[in-house]
Amino acid sequence: MLFMVEMDVNIPLGFDPEEAAQLKAAEKARFQELQQAGTWRHIWRVVGQYANVSIFDVPSNTELHDILMSLPLYPFMTMHVTALCRHPSSLHDDDR
Repeated sequence: MLFMVEMDVNIPLGFDPEEAAQLKAAEKARFQELQQAGTWRHIWRVVGQYANVSIFDVPSNTELHDILMSLPLYPFMTMHVTALCRHPSSLHDDDR
């Protein structure tokens, strides 16, 4: 199942900079792990914001929920999730 996840990150201004840097490094490592597994298929930055739009390929809603909750920056994120399905006019066979 494909899902579009819009993530906005809001780390409080007074948050410890060293702890924020550690969380960002852990987030990057987790992202790369999920990307290598084919779970986090795409990610795009939103210009001018600390935000992204991502495409996840997971077998269930529950698995997506668990993945999102496992992200180190999850406590600082606002997310909007949209389930996607293949458009019949798509030329790409991997749009499942």
